[in-house]
Amino acid sequence: MSQGDTEPASQRGTGARAADTAGRTHDTRGRGAVVAALMLSMALAALDSTIVSTAVPQIVGDLGGFSVFSWLFSGYLLAVTVSLPVYGKLSDTFGRKPVLIVGAAVFLLGSLLCALAWNMAALIAFRVVQGLGGGALQGTVQTLAADLYPLEERPRIQARLSTVWAVSAVAGPAVGGLLAAYADWRWIFLVNLPVGSLALWLIVRHLHEPQRAKTAPRARVDWAGALAVFACGGVLLTALVQGGVAWPWWSAPSLALFGTGLALVAVVVLVERRAAEPIIPGWVWRRRTIAAVNLALGALGLLMVAPAVFLPTYAQSVLGLGPVAAGFVLSVWTLSWPVSAALSQHVYRRIGFRDTAMLGIGTAALILAAFPLLPYPGEAWQPTLLMLLLGAALGLFQLPLIVGVQSTVGWAERGTTTASVLFCRQTGQTLGATLFGAIANGVLAARIGGAGDLDTVARGLDSAAAAETTRRATADAVHAVYLGAAGAAALAFLVLLLLAPRRFPVRTEDPA
Repeated sequence: MSQGDTEPASQRGTGARAADTAGRTHDTRGRGAVVAALMLSMALAALDSTIVSTAVPQIVGDLGGFSVFSWLFSGYLLAVTVSLPVYGKLSDTFGRKPVLIVGAAVFLLGSLLCALAWNMAALIAFRVVQGLGGGALQGTVQTLAADLYPLEERPRIQARLSTVWAVSAVAGPAVGGLLAAYADWRWIFLVNLPVGSLALWLIVRHLHEPQRAKTAPRARVDWAGALAVFACGGVLLTALVQGGVAWPWWSAPSLALFGTGLALVAVVVLVERRAAEPIIPGWVWRRRTIAAVNLALGALGLLMVAPAVFLPTYAQSVLGLGPVAAGFVLSVWTLSWPVSAALSQHVYRRIGFRDTAMLGIGTAALILAAFPLLPYPGEAWQPTLLMLLLGAALGLFQLPLIVGVQSTVGWAERGTTTASVLFCRQTGQTLGATLFGAIANGVLAARIGGAGDLDTVARGLDSAAAAETTRRATADAVHAVYLGAAGAAALAFLVLLLLAPRRFPVRTEDPA
């Protein structure tokens, strides 16, 4: 056990040990069916973050509300992010199965309501309901993956989940476009019902969790803390998502939201300090391993914004590619990422979780820093090759950290730990969208004069008639974003080097 982890397994309470025993004796009957349910659940959560994007014109044409349609994405993201810590704690308290069942039911209810929406305000509200279910799906699926498999087998299930996420990220926009064009945009939400119902049935039928030992009394749920965390996260993420978009950064709405958010931070700290079983327990940040992984994956969320958001614009406006070809340039990293993740076990078994992750993120930093060195305007194969290499590097970085940190805790703490990791990654993505958007727009404004806006430039550019000045300005803006992403990767490298123990304090108990 590392000296940086303040609570060795041998010193934890009898309740935690009893829960660990329950986790280790987890009934594995029908494990294949449970894995299928987890993959279907992950597909639902992943698809719903991308499938709506290509149907926005049809949705706006039917319901109106163009000025607020961005909340279709922001509302879903906010609900997923702020609910992750709550569901993590609930899964440690009540078990994974009831939380996953409730989350899937809420997600399906939100999908049905979205299909029945009568105006944009209703659709946004129902997307928030969907997000509340999506938070349970994301966090609990990752936690159950660690419950079902011992350490040596976890890379296999994590690689499967990564593959599902990658395929869904690529297929989502295409499926959404096809349904909107040849059926009706409401089918984007209705298709969730049969898939989600099958996943729900498999979970109810085949997932068998052992009864809690009588020596492990069930803790009271910190509902006040859950409400405070939800309110605080919602206000601060709203300020970050809408700042500079719906209103200027220094405007009254922006300052009011940030001020309210900071006040709610103080409320969260006060409530959580007094709670017997806090939603965000202090040990999440007191243990070196978990704190370092949280910060490192927060930096991952930050740097992922650079290619995910800005590369398609670069491919279309600078390289002159069409939308389909630009999507392919981006999608290649989803091919190498799960392959690299699946093979990472052969590396971390030799050199350890931390050093494997440092190898991956160090390589990613070099790849991101190389992007501005590409020739102008360049050929499409050049950024495609970099994205293929970037996916391989990030697969070598993310999966060892997730598998490693889950292996340092027992059953009774795994849900909270997994949720904290995912929460930090989601928050990093939100910060990245805000930060890199400001960087890109600032470079555009400096190069072409006036108030530059990357989205406006991208919509107005036709590669055949684009002005050379605007093309170069767009290239410079995206180059600046990639340099910022390289800085985020370097920050993650330093966090692991300075904070994470060289050998993770892996528990010897077999959770399966």
